[in-house]
Amino acid sequence: MPVRFPSVQDGRTVRTAGVPGKVGPARVVAFRVTVHAPALHPFVLERYSPNGFRRDHTLSSAEVSSLFEAARRAPSAGNSQPWRVIAAVRGDAVHRRLAGFLARSSAAWAPDASLLVANLVQRRVEDTEFEYSEFADYDLGQAVAHLTFQAHELGLQVHQFRAFDRDGLHHEFALPDHWEIATMAAVGLPVGDATGTDRLRKPLNDIMWTVANIVSQQAQSGAAEE
Repeated sequence: MPVRFPSVQDGRTVRTAGVPGKVGPARVVAFRVTVHAPALHPFVLERYSPNGFRRDHTLSSAEVSSLFEAARRAPSAGNSQPWRVIAAVRGDAVHRRLAGFLARSSAAWAPDASLLVANLVQRRVEDTEFEYSEFADYDLGQAVAHLTFQAHELGLQVHQFRAFDRDGLHHEFALPDHWEIATMAAVGLPVGDATGTDRLRKPLNDIMWTVANIVSQQAQSGAAEE
């Protein structure tokens, strides 16, 4: 019986059918990719990173709380939640302090966002040189992804970025040495829509490794060495 793996390519659901077999030179798994009816969640199709936000939009305290409640519910290794945030709505003094350390590229649009967030990750165990968790960045990424999902539920978009003075922000907020600002995020109501936004992604076959892909790559590598 064929084995089916639901997957996604270019906004369409793709079903990959394969025949299980013994891994080895005698027999490998062969796959074919066929396009199936769209079945992606609207969030996946509609999410994008805007380069402009409406300055007349504001967030209520309840909306801000819902964003970080979503982030709080993200999974993390051992439920350690090795991340924190510095967040402020536009017009707040902390928002201005965060905006003061943006690079020229992000300063052109990020200060207009209704909410600016600095995403912190715990690098080391406090007062030691020991790594806190090898999964810390992964866990932070999941938390921000959960926030992004909730933002979509509120009709908002999120633009994550790294164009800021990390050391300057660390000093500005007198952060403990075992914490590091990894990224920032701007949250708000975008100006315009996603028209013209580059949504190109690698083909599914480039990112979905199958047994056949791996064996083929090994064979090509061996041939090159010969």
